[in-house]
Amino acid sequence: MLKTLRDLGAATIYEAQGAKGALDSGMKPIDPASRLAGPALTVDARPADNLILHYAVQKAKPGDVLVVDAKGFMEAGPWGDVLTAQAMKLGIAGLVISGCVRDANLIVGLGFPVFCRGLSIKGTGKNQPGRVNVPISIGDVLISPGDIIVGDRDGVVVVAQDEVRSVIASSVMREEKEGGQRRAIESGTSTVDLLKLAPALERLGLV
Repeated sequence: MLKTLRDLGAATIYEAQGAKGALDSGMKPIDPASRLAGPALTVDARPADNLILHYAVQKAKPGDVLVVDAKGFMEAGPWGDVLTAQAMKLGIAGLVISGCVRDANLIVGLGFPVFCRGLSIKGTGKNQPGRVNVPISIGDVLISPGDIIVGDRDGVVVVAQDEVRSVIASSVMREEKEGGQRRAIESGTSTVDLLKLAPALERLGLV
């Protein structure tokens, strides 16, 4: 199922599940070629402190995606190449962090998918508490432990774990529909005809 979701892509899944679950557009991959799908191990972290991240990595299972609410703090990079090496050694699938990372070139070179708000060269403390495997929010999206995270160049979307099968079915149907539309365009049909846009254009005096 995870491979299917990864192949379908974040945008298709977002639309197919009723235009919900998308993290805001500030969450970007540091490597545009990154593709990611896996269950969320959620982390509630303090800004500018990464002690809880070192703990969370040890609690993760192979295939997990670390999803970190670092409060959107932009003046520190609580994740870098050393944590990346540890995460990869343990089989963690990737990182989604509402905050910054550093050592971007090294992380990209290692092939570890990271989605974040930006880059910061500044380090962090290792003193503050945090929480692991609790519901968190990134923007207006609630993420529960075990929800499925799908990320690619378009962005990141969250699929509730009890909706995965229905979302896959809806996504496949959407892909088939769009495939038919592309074939129709190749045959000469316009998007205006395909999407029945003529009445709206006429109403606005554009025809």
